[in-house]
Amino acid sequence: MTTYTLNLNSIMQITDDQFYQLCRANPDAKFERNANGEIIIVAPTGGETGNRNFELVVDFGIWNRQAKLGVGFDSSTCFKLPNGAKRSPDIAWIQQARWDKISPEAQKKFPPIAPDFVLELMSPSDELDTAQAKMREYINNGVRLGWLLNRQAKQVEIYRLQQELEILNTPDRLSNEDVLPGLVLNLKPLWQ
Repeated sequence: MTTYTLNLNSIMQITDDQFYQLCRANPDAKFERNANGEIIIVAPTGGETGNRNFELVVDFGIWNRQAKLGVGFDSSTCFKLPNGAKRSPDIAWIQQARWDKISPEAQKKFPPIAPDFVLELMSPSDELDTAQAKMREYINNGVRLGWLLNRQAKQVEIYRLQQELEILNTPDRLSNEDVLPGLVLNLKPLWQ
């Protein structure tokens, strides 16, 4: 997916509330904001990537409903990370107890919390180094587990808090993670 970065810092400083209002006033656009305050405009995905992402969200949602351990989010949710960045992972999940500590008002806007888990599914037009930098940013801000799914290379990069990067080649499934107990995510359809 193609992204465009706007650096407006030399002419204005956009507050968190102003960024929220910008996003609300432009619901057909997807914005993120990096730690430097630059606004990132994210283009929509194509049908193939959108379908694969939908299937992953469904599988993850079914696990979450059965496990009842936390709250899941799709790519339309923007999180305010501790470094000030506002990011929207394709899938995110937060343990229930952590989510419950956030005020109802903050839950309605861009939650000021790093999720426990994030998943990013790369589009054919995504650049690997950009996706990897985003995953490192998540981990550096307290995300405990991140999966970067690269369909082009048929690889999964697994990012864990305070651990080395793990790369899997064409795995059939992802499971056995302490952060997501009981989750078995079938990846066979992803590689087809």
